[in-house]
Amino acid sequence: MQKLKLTKWTLFFILILSTIDMSAQNNVGKVHHLDIRQQNFVAISALTAIGNIEKLKTQLNIGLDGGLTVNEIKEALVQLYAYCGFPRSLNGITGFMQVLEERKNKGITDIEGKEATPLQDSSDNYERGRKTLEILTKIPQSKPAPGFGEFAPRIDTFLKEHLFADIFDSDILDYQQRELVTISALAAMTGTDGQLQAHIGIGMNTGITADQVRAVFEIIEKMVSKDQAETARAVFSKMNK
Repeated sequence: MQKLKLTKWTLFFILILSTIDMSAQNNVGKVHHLDIRQQNFVAISALTAIGNIEKLKTQLNIGLDGGLTVNEIKEALVQLYAYCGFPRSLNGITGFMQVLEERKNKGITDIEGKEATPLQDSSDNYERGRKTLEILTKIPQSKPAPGFGEFAPRIDTFLKEHLFADIFDSDILDYQQRELVTISALAAMTGTDGQLQAHIGIGMNTGITADQVRAVFEIIEKMVSKDQAETARAVFSKMNK
């Protein structure tokens, strides 16, 4: 009788543990078609874009502990100035400097990571940026860009020469990582639906999947707000119609 009771209790606990494990796997699967490094890129980018520096500092610590290098985070924060402006980018960089100093004082040694490979292509910056944009969009890019580029040629020059040449030339982040950073920032901000739609398309050209895009929005819901995540989901839903 005692052995029978012991067997029943053993089976009961095995069942409970199996249920917990399956639940945990389902929760991870819901958000985490993104690996831990990608999740951290998303959270850091979103919090930088909305200017929540205190929450960003916490996430920067999590990102460093989760395997992001100092140079990878710096590169993401630099790129973000093109999407959320110098003030948010500089505030993020300043916050990151403070985080690194605090970690150093605690005896934590963070991995600097690789430096950018010296540029071999000496071609015209505009042409290099135009070709990069063609690779990303898989669409021929005219000079200047129609519409805004014809109306304000200087902004077209800045877009091609600086963002898609000077910034995207650095191989510290690859194109897919850069688009993940951009999508996360645009999804976190208001008034950027058109740009978000464009960059989701570009991101998927780099290999980001529909499930990964949805996972970005799950993180936006957690880090920013449900309303903002729903706005991003609506943009993505229109793309699939």
